[in-house]
Amino acid sequence: MIESEIRILLQSIAIQTRKRYANQLRELGLHIGQELALSHLWEQDGITQSQLRLKMGSEASTVSNMLRKLEQDDIIYRKVDDADHRISNVFLTSKGRQLEGPIMEIWKAHEQVLLAGIVPEELLLLRRILQQMDDNLL
Repeated sequence: MIESEIRILLQSIAIQTRKRYANQLRELGLHIGQELALSHLWEQDGITQSQLRLKMGSEASTVSNMLRKLEQDDIIYRKVDDADHRISNVFLTSKGRQLEGPIMEIWKAHEQVLLAGIVPEELLLLRRILQQMDDNLL
């Protein structure tokens, strides 16, 4: 059945991508998922921990543990909001900002491998189909 084949292919792509990213991120001293948190901070440094959690679609405890590790590694720092002490804002350190280039290179290189041999018209169709699949899950 084609639906099963598609599910298996998507699963295989996800597994291989995760392995590749994990190996390359390890060379930067990072773990899978941390690069996603950093990418949101590169776009909007100083967002609250809750906003970051929502953007990542992760559990609060997962994000909290991740941020604790990034903080220990001097990649981010958290600052309690002056007006509301229950709110914690997350900021990049210079080390965190310097990781943007290497991580973007990892993503770009993987994308080139992943999409090799696919013509522009097929890429448009693929993007539309993947977007529909993503929307179906919301």
